[in-house]
Amino acid sequence: MSAAALYQFSATRLDGSPLALADYQGQVLLLVNTASQCGFTGQYAGLEALHRQYGPRGLAVMGFPCNQFGHQEPGSADEIGAFCQRNYGVSFPLSAKVDVNGEHAHPLWRYLAEQRPGLLGIRAIKWNFTKFLVNRQGEVVARFAPQTTPQALASEIEALL
Repeated sequence: MSAAALYQFSATRLDGSPLALADYQGQVLLLVNTASQCGFTGQYAGLEALHRQYGPRGLAVMGFPCNQFGHQEPGSADEIGAFCQRNYGVSFPLSAKVDVNGEHAHPLWRYLAEQRPGLLGIRAIKWNFTKFLVNRQGEVVARFAPQTTPQALASEIEALL
């Protein structure tokens, strides 16, 4: 699959409208599986900060809520959106809940894991707030562990912008 393959994927936003990656072609993307009741949930603030700081220069942050890890995203789309807005002022796109592993994994997340396996070549997403960085050409250039804070990605994002 070519790098342009990334732009063939789409998801559904929390509000039910389409979230087509083709609309973000030519931008640097930071794709993150998120959860509202996780020890890493505070990273929403850092993701929003990156979105605000680098968005005008071509960064698009996208969150993909997932309930596969400890059932830490149990809410409805409305509840997730309200939580993210109220607590973190999230203004970047959020998809409807997706699976990132297993038989029902969203095709985008299968693709991301194939392009950038984790430690020891393991493709499975280990936990909430795994992050994938995509360059302007649509190549998945890096995968970051949940423990890696959004702020720690600033220099890599800068280099791609």
